[in-house]
Amino acid sequence: MKNNFTFSLLGNPNCGKTAVFNLLTGLDQKVSNYPGITVEKKISEVTIDNHNINFEDYPGSYSIQPQSLDEKIVHDAIFEWLDDSNDQPSGIIYVADVTNLRRNLYFLSQLLILDIPIIVLLNMSDIVDPETIVDVNKLQSELNIYKMIPFSASRKIGLEELKRSISRLVSSEYKTNHNSLTLSNENQSLLHHLTICIKDNFTVSNRASEFLSLTLLSSITYSNYLLCDNNIKKLILDEKKNVLDKVDQSMHQNLETLESDLRYGYIDEMLDKSSYKDSEKIEKETLSEKIDSVLTHAFFGPLIYVGILYFIFQSIFTYASVPMDFIDGLVSQLGNTAYGILPDGLFRDLIVDGVIAGVGGIVIFLPQILFLMFFMILLEDTGYMTRVSFLFDKYMRKMGLHGKSVLPLMSGYACAIPGIISARTIDSWKERLITILILPLISCAARLPVYVLMIGAFIPDIYIYNFIRLQGLVMVVMYFIGTITALILAKVFSSVLSERSNPTFIMELPPYRMPITRSVFKQLYNRGKLFLIDAGQIIMIISIILWFLVSFPKNDLGDTSINESYAGSLGQFVEPVIEPLGFDWKIGIGLITSFAAREVMVSTLSTIYNVDSDGDEMVNLKEAMANDINPKTGRNVFTPLVAVSLMIFYVYAAQCMATFAVVKTETNTWKWPIFMIGYMTLLAYVMSYCVYNFGLYLGFS
Repeated sequence: MKNNFTFSLLGNPNCGKTAVFNLLTGLDQKVSNYPGITVEKKISEVTIDNHNINFEDYPGSYSIQPQSLDEKIVHDAIFEWLDDSNDQPSGIIYVADVTNLRRNLYFLSQLLILDIPIIVLLNMSDIVDPETIVDVNKLQSELNIYKMIPFSASRKIGLEELKRSISRLVSSEYKTNHNSLTLSNENQSLLHHLTICIKDNFTVSNRASEFLSLTLLSSITYSNYLLCDNNIKKLILDEKKNVLDKVDQSMHQNLETLESDLRYGYIDEMLDKSSYKDSEKIEKETLSEKIDSVLTHAFFGPLIYVGILYFIFQSIFTYASVPMDFIDGLVSQLGNTAYGILPDGLFRDLIVDGVIAGVGGIVIFLPQILFLMFFMILLEDTGYMTRVSFLFDKYMRKMGLHGKSVLPLMSGYACAIPGIISARTIDSWKERLITILILPLISCAARLPVYVLMIGAFIPDIYIYNFIRLQGLVMVVMYFIGTITALILAKVFSSVLSERSNPTFIMELPPYRMPITRSVFKQLYNRGKLFLIDAGQIIMIISIILWFLVSFPKNDLGDTSINESYAGSLGQFVEPVIEPLGFDWKIGIGLITSFAAREVMVSTLSTIYNVDSDGDEMVNLKEAMANDINPKTGRNVFTPLVAVSLMIFYVYAAQCMATFAVVKTETNTWKWPIFMIGYMTLLAYVMSYCVYNFGLYLGFS
């Protein structure tokens, strides 16, 4: 008896599909109140009643006809199920948002031609009781699907019934016979030759051939996604042309909406038979509309968004200071304890000046990174980020992009890598490429330690007009400089790239929802863990290597002058190049090491200043930087102007190798990563040079 089964989770974007996947598998995939979070198929195996079940979480899709790379993943899977029954899953779990049932049933109506058992979950049942708007059992009967279950992923309503249904399904010999859309004789006659052509070239059923011919006739681009060679595509396109030639030219526009007209007619018929109350308004949707009248206002909306960002960045300084001071004290205590208990020698220097100083210098900034992540998660999970996409769509279009670019760009505030991957939701290759090219300019969390160190050490903690805190304002300015430059370059790239595009932007505005507390803190935990473990490993390795380079070679007395060390020699070699930016050789070493990861700049400076210290206690990095004097000039190495120049450099610098590796994967060529490294490095140098020298001209130091 078969004991291994596969269930595929399908549904529209933002229907709660990934949340259902997490409930079934116990995993913690990203869940957010924003369309397009899942951009690739996720698979996990669990055991239900002694049955091994593989659950597949597919990206959200509105239709079998793909509009972007993530939807193409869904299309290709369904097409293979149509063409080869051996590839079919044991069942489909279709997640539908009950608050927008009619639209969610469109994709389901396309899946009904598959001979695969379907379990429909009417999700969001905690917001709207499905029984108050539709006769669930009657709708299940009219569609003749295996099971329809009222469900709530946030409250776990219906989860046990879902598991029981899965167990019963895999234990039975259930035969599917869905009630799908039936074409009229007139439409069958219209599609007849195209249907025969598809039937002759693919191993699909008669019903599936009719369905594919309907989609092909109604779509200009669908033929591009057929999984076949170009000769077969040409045969199909020739047959489609023959069909169009037989139809009056004035009817061609009607043919483009033929499938949607027929499917929504079928859906309305099924809903009418199931006592669907379409006129009933949902209270929480009405509340969302009232909130949107303010948050998406043409004038006040952007101002509110800017105010929210200022609050977030100001909070990073205000609320994170206490845990930062606590961690700073722990790191100092740990280093000083190590100084006291370990015998004098290279091993003690390695542990204290290399490992503890290097890694500890970064760990201090964990609270601020978590604060930033926390606010970003809240903006996504409440549904506000979707509104931001809508709000800035017109501005994005002027820059050669559109609203779908907002999510990847906003993801860049946390990390450029998931932002680049989520650009797959953009249907146009040109807009997707431009989004990828400008995304590393968005200041990510890895830049945050550099900003915080420089601002905390050299920007006065004062208020402007007793209202705006200067440190928070400088932080906001750094983020906005990167964002504004990214948009300007998007316009430049859009003008230079030759590919034409006319992207459409259709996005559902989901109702505002309270974030799932467990999901929020789980995401915070995962991101904090990622920072401490993944980034920490890189930082530790670089700190150890840097400690060696700073500590050697030894002279005849067994001492090392940091200026004559390997690192000092390397730094002084590059110093003439960076001196016009206000940087000395210590900063030069940090610029080199931070190519691995931007935050390594802080750990580099921490290691250098601890090795350079003659005392038996760990140095305070901010104090060491403030007191450092350049022996050549007799002036402070770090000044407010140098700090601003360095922050400007990091706004633009191409210093994250992992990002460019992902760009290579997403674009399938090294051309674009190399181009990005070149233009970002040049931009960083020029802008930093201009800021520093203009500051000197104005009399700043």
